[in-house]
Amino acid sequence: MSNFPSSNADILASATTRGLPRPVAITPASTRDYIAALDNFHRVFAIRPGDHVVMLTDPLLDPRVIEAVQGVAKARGASFISYMGESTRYVAVPEEARALLERATFVVSTWFASVFDPFCIGLRRKKGQRWVKITFFRNIDLWHTPQARFPVEIVGELIRATSRLYPEHGPFEMRITDPRGTDFRIPFSAAMRERMRTDNRWRGRNCADEDGCYVHYMATHGPNIYDPLMVGHDPDTKVGLTGIIRPQWAVGFAKPFEDPPEVEFRDDRVVAVHGRSEEAKILRDFIVGGTLEELGCGHNPKAPRFDIYPAGPNSPGALHFGINGPHESEYLRRAMPDWEEPHVHMDLVCFDATVTAGNSTLIQDGMLLSLRDPAVVATAARYGDPVELLEGFPV
Repeated sequence: MSNFPSSNADILASATTRGLPRPVAITPASTRDYIAALDNFHRVFAIRPGDHVVMLTDPLLDPRVIEAVQGVAKARGASFISYMGESTRYVAVPEEARALLERATFVVSTWFASVFDPFCIGLRRKKGQRWVKITFFRNIDLWHTPQARFPVEIVGELIRATSRLYPEHGPFEMRITDPRGTDFRIPFSAAMRERMRTDNRWRGRNCADEDGCYVHYMATHGPNIYDPLMVGHDPDTKVGLTGIIRPQWAVGFAKPFEDPPEVEFRDDRVVAVHGRSEEAKILRDFIVGGTLEELGCGHNPKAPRFDIYPAGPNSPGALHFGINGPHESEYLRRAMPDWEEPHVHMDLVCFDATVTAGNSTLIQDGMLLSLRDPAVVATAARYGDPVELLEGFPV
């Protein structure tokens, strides 16, 4: 099924390969393409007249990004304030920033806490705050990239098509396998699937125009095909995640693994990391006892296929298993001292996995099957050649 490269040799030969922080060369776009990117930006940042916009930033964010958001707020008659934290790595909002957030109606954030902190979740649920997470918009020059101008309408249709691949009724098992020996299983209840489908991102709503929404900009990081939100982030709920992950690569490592470690899950937690390689030792030192915080799958076909920094790949069908360990990794602190993620986090990456949900296949050998859904193809045809738009992955 897969018609694009996915081997370790392909990864190493690619100009987009990035597992550690390094500058990315960006070629200036034509005026036409640049305007298309700006149109996406203005639509995603659906600030309303009278909104109070709060922006949570960090010292390494391009200040032009702050000016861009402030400019939209000013142009639309909204008030604006920004708060610079020490870094992006907060897992909880510090007390001094909470009062600022309480007043907001629209929040733009670089902080990791945005999705996981119960305080942030509560502000969206109880106050209807609209949130935009900008993990993938840290430099304004990204407006010149293909992923910035890829139409958000196609991303939304693609996400809805992926949702339709899940079984309609009853419980089912999600199973992830790959050629290295990964065999990982997630029991889904009907309630988990229904909770998933109420999320604005799973409904293909990638613009922050809906009260209580949480979206990513740029619209590259698709909704997670599994995350604890599906059980309400209740730490006492046991899902039953079990099995083996033999990742092809991981964020924080310069190149894919020659001898992939074997990460073993039992009863929702990492119980062991098998292997004699240095990478296995590094992982063993900090993720044993950790939990799966997300199983992510990109949904933007123009996101660079093999760029996994800072939070896993955003290319359709490429998976990242986001595991939070019980303590920080000294290795990650040395390798990525200014990383945008907390040093307890680890994204294990697979480009060639097969994912089934009950009797349905979501991903086959690294290819997201919703790319060929008739509704997706028809939507893409309004913007150009569907084959080029949906399957012309930058590698």
